[in-house]
Amino acid sequence: QGQEKLSCNPKKENGTHMVLCELGNPMKAGARITVDMELSVSGLEDVGDAITFHLQLRSKNSPSPGNASVTVTVPVEAEAEMELRGNSLPATTVLPTSWHWVEGSQRLEDHGIKVEHVYELHNKGPGTVSGVTLSLAVPHLLGDHVLLYLLELGTEGGMNCTHHPALNPAQV
Repeated sequence: QGQEKLSCNPKKENGTHMVLCELGNPMKAGARITVDMELSVSGLEDVGDAITFHLQLRSKNSPSPGNASVTVTVPVEAEAEMELRGNSLPATTVLPTSWHWVEGSQRLEDHGIKVEHVYELHNKGPGTVSGVTLSLAVPHLLGDHVLLYLLELGTEGGMNCTHHPALNPAQV
């Protein structure tokens, strides 16, 4: 009928983490108790899609094989919001009408005006992420003509990158 806070103590036994809670001592015969528990569990990145709790009610006064035991499986869902930001330096590029691409040239200026595209992928949380794949398609041909000469591709922050086969074909 009344609400009381439980006295609970964490315990580790044979590699198993346990929480022992004292419900009442002494307890009257035939007493009915409802317990609502809120658990905060950390380090769930590698547990899969669920975590299982084994709950057991034991009495110190009358140990019996009929002690109530129940298994509760709770789904684990990671939540993280990703944000992609990008810009071009310079923001606008206009090719001169007299400019022509020089095939076979090793000079950078003969392949066009330098434009740098920078993309940043941010995790806005609250969870951590791993195994994220960002696919970026850059149109480099317009029909049979070079639209953008892809010179190089770089990453920062421990990311892996696979290069497009048309990256710097003239080795400028």
